[in-house]
Amino acid sequence: MSSQNLPEQAIREQAAEWVVLQSAGPLTTDQQQALEQWCASDARHAQAYAFAQATWADLGQLTSVAAPAAARARPARARRPRLRAAVASAAVLFLAVFTVYQGPAWLLDWRADYATATGEVRRVTLADGSLIELDSRSAVQIAFNDQERRIRLLAGEAVFTAAPVSATEPRPFVVEYAGATTRALGTRFVIGEAGAGGWVGMLEHSVAVDLQTPPAHGQASQRLEEGASLRYDQAQGVRPWPQRDLHRATDWQRGVLVFERQPLSEVVERLNHYRSGRLVVTDAELARRQVSGVFRLDNLDAAASVLSDELKAKRFEVAGVTLIY
Repeated sequence: MSSQNLPEQAIREQAAEWVVLQSAGPLTTDQQQALEQWCASDARHAQAYAFAQATWADLGQLTSVAAPAAARARPARARRPRLRAAVASAAVLFLAVFTVYQGPAWLLDWRADYATATGEVRRVTLADGSLIELDSRSAVQIAFNDQERRIRLLAGEAVFTAAPVSATEPRPFVVEYAGATTRALGTRFVIGEAGAGGWVGMLEHSVAVDLQTPPAHGQASQRLEEGASLRYDQAQGVRPWPQRDLHRATDWQRGVLVFERQPLSEVVERLNHYRSGRLVVTDAELARRQVSGVFRLDNLDAAASVLSDELKAKRFEVAGVTLIY
């Protein structure tokens, strides 16, 4: 079965297996190489692996709370076998929760401090005065401590307006996503998914982007100036993304989606990110037709009729799915 046709649950299972294997001790050189190749072979692999790592870390925090009390209550000679059993049980629990439940959605709600549903755009003001604007199907976890103001983008896309470092707020503002950290050197930037990694767009001032582990090729860090964008992943490192239109990429903040001479397939893919139902183009030639238009986020139910009428296409609706052909 090709990677592109692999069911999402199978990918989650493989990602979970890699994380459990890592928890048992350092990977061999061959294993590490195999993991890197697996992550680089499909964008969904890297995303599932990053999510599995974070979920395993959260599970470790939960088990560490109970571990000291349990150790005090048992004889010393009983600790090691029971510890091994506890670790094995935790691994089984992790695999079950991560793969059997509709993993990402269920666990995302559990881990996130703030999240948005399909079609929802949300603005959050943090305790330090920083602002987060969450796109549809996005989630963040707040991890402020004494050394830094860290935010983990767990899914989707968000625009961050960082309260500046000052005498009263000396901690740097850092966003973590897809194996990289973005440290604010100015004010406002956007971070989201891009293939097997992420992308950063600088809206005001500048940021410093650093991969958390060295990439297979390319640079591990880059400073990004206002108006520019970059993308990154473990395979090719951090590199400029000049073709990224920042204004168009953040149109959801203004309550609209703007398309200009884009293939219908791309238009439909983006619309589906904001709709509860699903649009499907069944004709390959029709999918290549170029579309221009502006759609309001609060009126996307009309998108199917607008597109089909404009393109002189037919449509058929059944059980939440609209076929355009």
